[in-house]
Amino acid sequence: MVTSAERGHEVRQRLLASAAELIAERGWAAVSTRLLAERAGVAGGLVHYHFPSLRALLSEAALGVIGQLAGQVDAVLAEATTPQDAVDRLLGGLDEYSGRDPVSLLFVETYLAATRDPSLAAEVASVVAAVRGKFADWLTARGVPDPANTAATVMAAIDGVMVHRALDPGLTARVVAPVLGRSVR
Repeated sequence: MVTSAERGHEVRQRLLASAAELIAERGWAAVSTRLLAERAGVAGGLVHYHFPSLRALLSEAALGVIGQLAGQVDAVLAEATTPQDAVDRLLGGLDEYSGRDPVSLLFVETYLAATRDPSLAAEVASVVAAVRGKFADWLTARGVPDPANTAATVMAAIDGVMVHRALDPGLTARVVAPVLGRSVR
């Protein structure tokens, strides 16, 4: 028998998944409570029962996806043997993202929304800073000069390449890795 807490958790997860999908499909500003509830297959009142606001729900959904990808950095760096290998591995999944896929669009929409929402900007910046910090620590341990700025630049370049792939699909990991690799030598 399913408990009410389990049902509530399941509804919450459906709302988060639906929000992430809608952010990518429609854009942050076009997601309404009604549209979100319809997509999740729940009554509209449940949106505000489970979340203090639509903005809070959208933020949590987007940060969940961003945090999942950021969490992969630990495993990537644990396997890397050289700074070039780290860059190659960080770019390894790049070709999965066309710039027009749901994850890329969610990132773009979230970054854009963060320019208008200081709270969201702080939350996104926290995730970005954590990833940069891990990479900077890894670079420090390998004697790469100016590791904090190098990590920040490489990670920003990877984000930028994801966005540019919508305009230039030729920006593959094979093309980008040697160029970014020079920054860690």
